[in-house]
Amino acid sequence: MLTGQSFEHRKDWIRDRLHLLGACFAVAIHAYAVMSNHLHVVLQIDAAVSAAWNDEEVASRWIRLFPPREDTDEARDVKRQVLLADPARLALVRDRLGDLSWFMRCLAEPIARRANREDQCAGRFWEGRFRCQVLCDERALLAAMAYVDLNPIRAGVVERLDVPTHTSANERIDLARSGLSPGVVLYPVAGVLPVSLSLSTADYLQILDWTGRALAPGKRGRIDGQAPAILSVVDKDAQRWTMRVRGYSGGWARAVGCAQDLVDLAGRIGQRWLQGVRLAWMLS
Repeated sequence: MLTGQSFEHRKDWIRDRLHLLGACFAVAIHAYAVMSNHLHVVLQIDAAVSAAWNDEEVASRWIRLFPPREDTDEARDVKRQVLLADPARLALVRDRLGDLSWFMRCLAEPIARRANREDQCAGRFWEGRFRCQVLCDERALLAAMAYVDLNPIRAGVVERLDVPTHTSANERIDLARSGLSPGVVLYPVAGVLPVSLSLSTADYLQILDWTGRALAPGKRGRIDGQAPAILSVVDKDAQRWTMRVRGYSGGWARAVGCAQDLVDLAGRIGQRWLQGVRLAWMLS
């Protein structure tokens, strides 16, 4: 540490904020990794869900995000009643609770203000606006989750998945050890969308452990022999899977999926092609 001061506690701020946003926005947070100088989040957002919420639910969720300055039950109730009496404002808030840009804004701004108060300074905390990729299918989603969860291992911060880190993988491991994690399907680590993936938590962690070793074959202790059998459910073979995960470090760009999905998406947004189509053809 150049300054002699640790800022690790700020990772807790970000993790806790992600869980609060997951409880308020129409999202499912599938994976996250809070690193020393950047953040990865894999999420699904559905504006149709927030559009179906009743007025009281919308107001309550918004006030959880933006409580009154004097945060008492009485003050919250007053703010709720004011919002409920303003249909135009309520409609705007409803739209925001299903909007990715507002999700990221509600993540970044409070963290920046809190860090600035702690440092007694003003100015920008985050480098700039977020970048995002469209994940076209479940396999792309699982590969993105693996890439994100393995960030600390690839960066050399830890060597094993079960070492405490600010990642969704570590959160899943803790829940599994406590017996609180459902074993049948893989649910998001946070969020309100009623979604799940086709793997179990144990299957995902097994694939993740093997992938972490396979992506760094030159480092002692990271090489596993055979790929887990469950991996054949996700991809055609282990080599394709590792190429798919590794592609998030530069092979994929605006979207991830099969070649036809990328071709179709390029057409919808008026482009001739998207970066990653060649990789997608290789993996088909």
